[in-house]
Amino acid sequence: MLCAALLLIATAPSGAADNELTEKEKADGWVLLFDGKTLDGWMTSSGKPSKTPVEDNCINPHRCGGYMMVHKEQWDNFVLSLDFKIGKGCNSGIFVRTYSLTPRPGKDVGFNGLEVAIDDTPGAGYHDTGAIYDLVKPAKAARKPAGQWNHIVITCDRNVIEVELNGEKVTRMDLDEWTKPNLRPDGTRHKFDIAYKDHPRKGYIGLQDHGSPCWFKNIKLKPLK
Repeated sequence: MLCAALLLIATAPSGAADNELTEKEKADGWVLLFDGKTLDGWMTSSGKPSKTPVEDNCINPHRCGGYMMVHKEQWDNFVLSLDFKIGKGCNSGIFVRTYSLTPRPGKDVGFNGLEVAIDDTPGAGYHDTGAIYDLVKPAKAARKPAGQWNHIVITCDRNVIEVELNGEKVTRMDLDEWTKPNLRPDGTRHKFDIAYKDHPRKGYIGLQDHGSPCWFKNIKLKPLK
């Protein structure tokens, strides 16, 4: 009996199931933002409940009724870890430090945050998966094909934003270097009329609906001191 019990312990899975925290993650201070069953703690960027229910234990922001689904709390310095899967031709993104949720006249609410792009495109340009949209290119194309799960980790630590995609460190942005609207530090132009050194460093996390289905699960956040 003892041998059988020891064998059962040895062969038991060590990781948590989807949308759960492991004991180590709990001890390390991770917070689960999505329980896989309900949209408790989430709303559209318009402040309304989502029109799209939980699908296959995932958040799908497509047709939610707002520009994006946002977690109701605001965060400043953190590590965000999640898994995503996209459909064919998908265009979506993960927003961080979005503030406020009231769009400026003539702009969408996306101008109020920083977007890590998620797109069904093969490259490593300003609008491809892993880019900080229209601002910083990823170092390489690390996204898996449509229909496969990807793991992404986004770190916001004061002035530095970093993106790791499927285990590859792909993107880094130092906000303090972005001193002029519409200009990257190297002098090339981008679409945003914002000097990112002055952008709010606390805001909402959002999952964008840009006209295509996409699925997000295992959404976990570790606040940084």
